[in-house]
Amino acid sequence: MSVELRTDIPADRLVPGEVFDTEPASAGPLTVDKVRVQAGRWYVHFAEIRSREEADAARGVELTIDGAESDEDDAWYVHQLVGLAVVRPDGEEVGEVVDLMTMPAHDLLVVRQPGGHRAMIPFVEDFVPEVDVEAGRVVVTPPYGLLAGEEPESTGETSA
Repeated sequence: MSVELRTDIPADRLVPGEVFDTEPASAGPLTVDKVRVQAGRWYVHFAEIRSREEADAARGVELTIDGAESDEDDAWYVHQLVGLAVVRPDGEEVGEVVDLMTMPAHDLLVVRQPGGHRAMIPFVEDFVPEVDVEAGRVVVTPPYGLLAGEEPESTGETSA
């Protein structure tokens, strides 16, 4: 099966014999049997998945590890981020995290704003300087134009 990675250290995580809990829990646990990388894509054979039908049934299943076991700094799981309030540094509420999209250059934080607009904010420190799962919030400083309803700042000049 091909896997969509959400780790910076796949070679350390996806090793034969490694056992992963799953989301939903009823889909696992899953044990890595074999791993190969082809054209930059990771393919994993799990001992518990023996047929094409079982592989199709596993589509969309997330492999999880205990956050305390993570070797990555500043790493969060999608389920930890979804539902967090999104605020500016001054506390102004911007919306709510509804997803995290994995893209080639960097992840995108998907934020649902009041009125239903979905903003995609690059999940990089310059634009998302703080993630506080315990406090239930993410602080954002996106560049102008990423959020709906932003008005250009007045320069104080008038035209004749």
